[in-house]
Amino acid sequence: MSVLRGFKNFLMQGDLIVIAVGLVIALAFSTLIKAFTDNIITPLVNAAGGGRKTGLGVHVHGQLINFGAFISALIYFIIFVAVVYFLIVVPYRSYAARRGYLVFGDPSPVKVCPECLSDDVPAAATRCKHCGIVLSEAPA
Repeated sequence: MSVLRGFKNFLMQGDLIVIAVGLVIALAFSTLIKAFTDNIITPLVNAAGGGRKTGLGVHVHGQLINFGAFISALIYFIIFVAVVYFLIVVPYRSYAARRGYLVFGDPSPVKVCPECLSDDVPAAATRCKHCGIVLSEAPA
């Protein structure tokens, strides 16, 4: 019985619910954007290719290399990523900032180790995490 209670507590965590809702919304947008690219963008790309029945592509040994489908998929990807970013990531980032969390933020500052030349040593570190030498103090 405690296993089920633990699983229920895991599912009811706030961040997991936010992620699940974001995923469902992203899938819904995916369907809308796929319909948009299939029914509007693809015919326009094919019309730009001369309006042939095969679309914007070439035949090689009887096989169609369909550039129009690739261009439509690329446009679909760009639109989908933009929609997810502006309608899910940006609002969630501001929501998390109000709660005091840094989400999708800038990376922390780093410095270069003079001995091993590693460029991923945290700026506040007093020793290099790779070679272990003592680093000069961080400038105040």
